[in-house]
Amino acid sequence: MTQPPAATGSRLLDLPLERTLHAWVQRFGEPRWRGCHLEGWVFESQAARLAAAQQLAAAGVHARFHSAYKPLVQHFMDHVDCTQVVQARVRYPLAAHGPAQRFRLEAYPLAALLGGGILHMEPHDDASGGYHVELELRDGTRTVQHVHAPNRVHTDMTGATVLSPTGWLRVGTQEGAADLIDTAVCTDYEQAFAAAVQAVRSHAWPDHEPYFDRLLLRVDLPGYEQPVGATGETISTLEALHEDLYFTLLEFFQQHSGRPVGDRRLQPGQIVPDVRVGDGAPHVQVDLLPFAACADDLPAHPMAHAPDSLATLAESPAPDRITQTLHAWPAQRFSARSRQGRTVWGQYHAGTQAPVFISAGQHANETSGIVGALRAAEVLQAQPGAHFALIALENPDGYALHRALSARHPGHMHHAARYTALGDDVEYRNHAPLYEREARQSALALSGAQLHVNLHGYPAHEWTRPLSGYVPRGFEQWMLPKGFFLILRYHAGWQQPARALLEAVCARLRQVPGLADFNARQRALYEHHAGPLPFEVLDGIACMQSQTSHDAPVTLITEFPDETVHGDAFRFAHTVQMHTALAAVQAWQDIATHLPSPVGTSSQIGL
Repeated sequence: MTQPPAATGSRLLDLPLERTLHAWVQRFGEPRWRGCHLEGWVFESQAARLAAAQQLAAAGVHARFHSAYKPLVQHFMDHVDCTQVVQARVRYPLAAHGPAQRFRLEAYPLAALLGGGILHMEPHDDASGGYHVELELRDGTRTVQHVHAPNRVHTDMTGATVLSPTGWLRVGTQEGAADLIDTAVCTDYEQAFAAAVQAVRSHAWPDHEPYFDRLLLRVDLPGYEQPVGATGETISTLEALHEDLYFTLLEFFQQHSGRPVGDRRLQPGQIVPDVRVGDGAPHVQVDLLPFAACADDLPAHPMAHAPDSLATLAESPAPDRITQTLHAWPAQRFSARSRQGRTVWGQYHAGTQAPVFISAGQHANETSGIVGALRAAEVLQAQPGAHFALIALENPDGYALHRALSARHPGHMHHAARYTALGDDVEYRNHAPLYEREARQSALALSGAQLHVNLHGYPAHEWTRPLSGYVPRGFEQWMLPKGFFLILRYHAGWQQPARALLEAVCARLRQVPGLADFNARQRALYEHHAGPLPFEVLDGIACMQSQTSHDAPVTLITEFPDETVHGDAFRFAHTVQMHTALAAVQAWQDIATHLPSPVGTSSQIGL
């Protein structure tokens, strides 16, 4: 039985920090440093770094400040006219800890910034580390540059030895020298992360889950968000800190609970990092709070006029719009209650065809599937004989948090909204109270569906954990966009019909305008920085396959890079989701006729 959470409404930390860049300007602005040459690496914007350098120049100090986060990409943006580069050869160090090609990954999306065919990357074993850059410009000029990439070796939350970006300070008596100071520096950015994590680690948590209603980590600091040319990527130290705080604390509570790292059944409560740009001194505040359901439900994206057609939606719809759409169709309705008291609405359309269960919003920050499921159901409910169950929004608590967080940072991934208010993945919940999980069970029981089409998404841009080894542990394959792809899961004995479904769906998706080009572009950029795609590709669509025991005998999971896109990109995303659901339903009708009758156990279908 779920235990009551720890006492709410208490503050665990309220800590002001000194801004590293300001401290350096004060320190090295003193007369004794006049004439010295200084280089520093911090997690701040180009504008802030230039302003600090100008202040020190006025004091007679030759200063240059660089980005400690993604230093190679930032170097090209700060110091290279990319339009004049005809060839760029980058030699990167092999990481001694974590993925060996970590520094190649960190160079993403440099290939897109420079343009096709210009960037060539290869590893080096130079003990000095950093990146070696050789450029050939349009006027024939050739330059050789060394880009320092400061990192520190440390132990992360899981006890693993990792290599993470860090601040650095070099001071010398002449340019290029570091004869006075050459040392790593724990910057305000790193201090904020460490202080928040330590406040949580040192708290006396109860023995039983959930441990709290909401754990809010408010961080104000001089981070920055900088678009990377026309690549669609943005360097965001704010988003990176959100992601690292969230997943680091998941790892902590997995340890506290005695669960293995990555266990999706963990129910700590709702962990909410709220990272904002602050002009003053950095500040970290950690609070235990009761659920803020009413605040989360305030309209995050008010619309003067709601579009008449689902196809025109340029952003994820308000929950009321989803409910109104569902209730406008005739169907047998069922529901479940969420942890925070919201309703998970489902409906069952009885028909003569082979039944299919369509769902979306299991991970609430993956929003294109919600609209895609509604659009697919809109088509199906008008077809004679259509037979399906539908849950368009499986995780309403996470969805409310996603909308609240998106009001401040509309382009972030917001993985804090991925799971439920209990902090678990609803698919893996296996004990009472089941809350949202009851809706999925009702859908499968009412429909008898042996195919579940589960619409998902993943980050539309790079996903990092900069202070925990850079590459997101357990999600390494998801850190860079690689186009729309599919995951096929099947029970023992169901491989043959499952494979037939996969091939049929991929063949049908060739007809979706723009999808082949979209996938080719994203896959090419992915492979430039991560190497060959480690999946089978069918009709231009990457596919993963595995045996499981979850839910329906066959589950087809979509993965569109939709965290978080808007406008035409969002319309395209939910259009692809819709076409995939409809293709699966159509293909299943033929496949189901070849299944033995009655079909109810995995042993009835041979491999």
